Amino acid sequence: MGKFEIKKDRSGQFRFNLKAGNGQVILSSEAYKTKASCDNGIESVKKNSTSDSRFERKETASGHRFNLKASNGQVIGTSETYTTTAAMENGIASVMKNAADASIDDQS
Repeated sequence: MGKFEIKKDRSGQFRFNLKAGNGQVILSSEAYKTKASCDNGIESVKKNSTSDSRFERKETASGHRFNLKASNGQVIGTSETYTTTAAMENGIASVMKNAADASIDDQS
């Protein structure tokens, strides 16, 4: 089962990582100024991760990555860089599988 981990960064802002059942980070958030905004970001991931059309696939100089976008087009989470398209697609499938029912571990 997936898990969202919330942490405060060095600048005092909140971030979350979505981890798969094996503990691997599969999606990372931007920085949020408030805990409430971070919580809203998690809810947005849970809601939007069920739709494949919300995943923006990108090819970069160093590999492949994806962004999860909200209905307004705002990026709510970004993946690591994958070496192959297949690995990136597996990452998307993992987010789709794990996000909706993921628990929340607030370490902030």
